[in-house]
Amino acid sequence: MRVLVTGASGFIGSHLIPALIDRGYTPVAMVRHSSDTSKLDTLGVETRIGDLSDPDSLRSVVTGIDAVVHLAAYYRFYGEKEQYTKINVEGTLALAEAAKEAGANHFIYCSSTEAIGPINGGGDETSTPNPQYEYGVSKITAERGLYELQGTEPWVTVIRPSGVYGPGNVDDVSYWFVMSQVSGGILSKFIVGSGMTRIQFVHVSDVVQGFIRALENPDASKGETFIISENRAYTYKEVYGIIAELLGKQPPRLHIPPWLAKLSIAPVEFINRLTGRDDFMWHTATVDSVMSDRYYSVDKAAALLGYNPRYDLKTGLAETIEWYRETGYL
Repeated sequence: MRVLVTGASGFIGSHLIPALIDRGYTPVAMVRHSSDTSKLDTLGVETRIGDLSDPDSLRSVVTGIDAVVHLAAYYRFYGEKEQYTKINVEGTLALAEAAKEAGANHFIYCSSTEAIGPINGGGDETSTPNPQYEYGVSKITAERGLYELQGTEPWVTVIRPSGVYGPGNVDDVSYWFVMSQVSGGILSKFIVGSGMTRIQFVHVSDVVQGFIRALENPDASKGETFIISENRAYTYKEVYGIIAELLGKQPPRLHIPPWLAKLSIAPVEFINRLTGRDDFMWHTATVDSVMSDRYYSVDKAAALLGYNPRYDLKTGLAETIEWYRETGYL
């Protein structure tokens, strides 16, 4: 089976491509002109140039493809609204339309639990979407567009990973969590609020497992949405404790009220905007984020796909931090 993978040179794609090869699939990588394809070239993977902002470029990319795993996205929590619409929504739907016209029989879309957003008491695939960021808004909008395009014949599968981490992950939420503890700055000393709100992560290998199980179980996965994550959540206090232990540091013990956290972060956020630097941890809006629960059930993926996460957070972060050390990030 020939499987087109968009975002193939990115974080999740770099783990998915070798796994597909190991399972006997023939991956075809959609990349942009600026993409580093050296790893794909080493694996002997066919690459095709396509850009989600250029619908005309997508028609040739999907020729002769049996299934699509669509990972590519404009991924920023604090990005430009028009880019979310152009790439994550319009680009996704243009790719799906081209794939359907070309005869692909399965379209697997990488959404996010940010399409659901913060939710008290835990969420699942039936939870009412309440995205906090434009990124999440773009994901739920694309999901709805795909299901409308699908019509009455099941063809689309939506995968919603939670916060993805693992070797190769940089400039993302888990990376910023780790680096905030390494820095020795204010974020390594204080916990905002009680620290008892919950967050959920998933190791990239388990995300790959979710995509492959969807691909290998089309009768169970087509027309369905699945949350892919670890099968438990952690309080922020637990997360900081795990990271500190793995780094050989003391976890933050002092608590700071949200209003004071925002007051402390605002000047840094202002300077970052002036210099063009973006860091998720240094946004006043992130304070609101950490005051809300983000945890979700994976029961549906377990029941229909046989999904079984293999990594707990401590084991996965230990592997990730070791990779950071080996590659010079630490």
